[in-house]
Amino acid sequence: HLVLDAANGAGSGLADEILETLGADVTSIASTPDGTNINLNVGAASPQKLAQAVLRLGADGGLALDGDADRAVLIDEKGRILDGDDLLLAWAKNLHNRGRLPDNKIVATVMSNFGLETGLAAEGIDLVRCSVGDRAVWETMVRCGATLGGEQSGHIICSHLSVTGDGLLTGTQILALAAKSGRPLSELCNLQRLPQVLINVKVGRSRPFEEIPEVRNLLQSIEASLMGTGRVLLRYSGTEPLARVMLEGENEAQINALAEELAEAIKRALPE
Repeated sequence: HLVLDAANGAGSGLADEILETLGADVTSIASTPDGTNINLNVGAASPQKLAQAVLRLGADGGLALDGDADRAVLIDEKGRILDGDDLLLAWAKNLHNRGRLPDNKIVATVMSNFGLETGLAAEGIDLVRCSVGDRAVWETMVRCGATLGGEQSGHIICSHLSVTGDGLLTGTQILALAAKSGRPLSELCNLQRLPQVLINVKVGRSRPFEEIPEVRNLLQSIEASLMGTGRVLLRYSGTEPLARVMLEGENEAQINALAEELAEAIKRALPE
């Protein structure tokens, strides 16, 4: 039994028919587009209602598409949201076990959780990171010869099957893995996520972080203190006067403190 959230978008009326043809018992929500309700508090970007429906109906899982149906997020039988990182790990492990992962590597963006990197490493799989965006993912896949890549948002490309993201294709592939293994989604998708903190800092202007001595030195110190058990990412927003400070690590209190320290250094160096 599967609950489908079509985000009142392109997948409405089609995705449920395909899933039923494949043998699923489908309950649909958010599948009545009226021209104004696409992605409105539903879909892959807002899967909370889907998670509630899975629990309420006692379903085996849920599949959420976004408005144009190129992204997918799943819900396991416990109501837990499975994003692109969860799906990439499960898919990569399956391809690796079947000898269908060239050079034992996949592509994900700088926004994917460090837990994906460690989970892949435990299986002997390398993670190649790239900038944000499906175009960057595909270009990096082509350049490094990877056949699987994607984003935390649920936009995933598997070149065995397609050269672009397809939410329904992604969803059916993961659901097929669960069905063939006889395991629930909660066991199939077992990513151990590291705590993450993100701070947005308003800045007066953009300047390469490596050109700011205080920020550069602090960044090097933080990376040394994490000792390979986490990571730090600094980048500027492409649409707003913001610097984004992101830290991941095993100790949540530690990364919160380090992120605040780094954010304050950026404020001093680049005042509004």
